[in-house]
Amino acid sequence: MPTPVDKSATTRVRLTDLPVGQSARVCELEGKTEVCQRLREMGFCESAVIEKISGASTLLCQVCGTRIALSGRAAEHILVEQVHRSA
Repeated sequence: MPTPVDKSATTRVRLTDLPVGQSARVCELEGKTEVCQRLREMGFCESAVIEKISGASTLLCQVCGTRIALSGRAAEHILVEQVHRSA
């Protein structure tokens, strides 16, 4: 499934494609309403800043100060754009 690209803004990628150790802002959730609602309840809401700690088939992410394990299948529904934190 190709990742949508908006040439006028920062490139969006699926959370599964974000490199480990990088921070990103959630741009969009794709999929069934129930899946998107559950992701929002877990903290993966639009504009939330997250950090991908580890993972490929199962991801570990820091969201709102909490580490959350997420299946790769669920992470496919989350589109993010990388953010660069200032030192």
